[in-house]
Amino acid sequence: MAGDLIVGLDVGSRYEAEEIIGRLGDSVEYFKIGYQLFYGGEGLTVGKELIRAGKKVFFDLKLLDIDNTVEKGVAAFAETGAAMLTLHAYPKAMDAAVKAAEGSGLCLLGVTVLTSMDQADLEAAGYGMSIEDLVARRAHQARDAGMGGIVASAFEARKVRDIVGPDMAVVTPGIRPSGSPAGDQKRVMTPTQALEAGASHLVVARPIVAAESPKQSAQAILSEMAMAKVA
Repeated sequence: MAGDLIVGLDVGSRYEAEEIIGRLGDSVEYFKIGYQLFYGGEGLTVGKELIRAGKKVFFDLKLLDIDNTVEKGVAAFAETGAAMLTLHAYPKAMDAAVKAAEGSGLCLLGVTVLTSMDQADLEAAGYGMSIEDLVARRAHQARDAGMGGIVASAFEARKVRDIVGPDMAVVTPGIRPSGSPAGDQKRVMTPTQALEAGASHLVVARPIVAAESPKQSAQAILSEMAMAKVA
């Protein structure tokens, strides 16, 4: 397969998460746990259970704080055996995180610009540059800090891949299968488009977890991914 599919467990309770995991069975190996489940539905417990079951877990918590706090937080996640953890791609935070994760198997991901944001949103937040320029700056900084990968829209995946090279992960949320509505995402691509643009990991939540048959939806996305023509 050309890349990895990560299912976002964007639900509010441990019960809902475990139901989806059970319905997906062996069709998926990678799961993302974000704010909703982590803070409101025993997400840390769910994550640890998945890790014990041999699954890969991506904690999407977008850490950002003073260096010491980031360092201690990352060290705690590294001890869980998690596969991935996000933090905002600010240079000092990334330096602290890399130090904390050294020697572990935790892949640290720098979040560049959220896929729910467009240029107007960026300007309203006080950034005086284009989305493309800010993503490029964060990608350079993440590479130089020794991060494991970048989170970016698939629209910036090619530029990010050119900056970080072939070995770092390029994780793209906002993925929508052909024919699916965009929802609150403003910069979306299909699985095939994202992989061909340079992504290595695709995050899909609602099109799978809200489907009548999550397993069938996941398998359809995996089939679409397999059709990507990746150099």
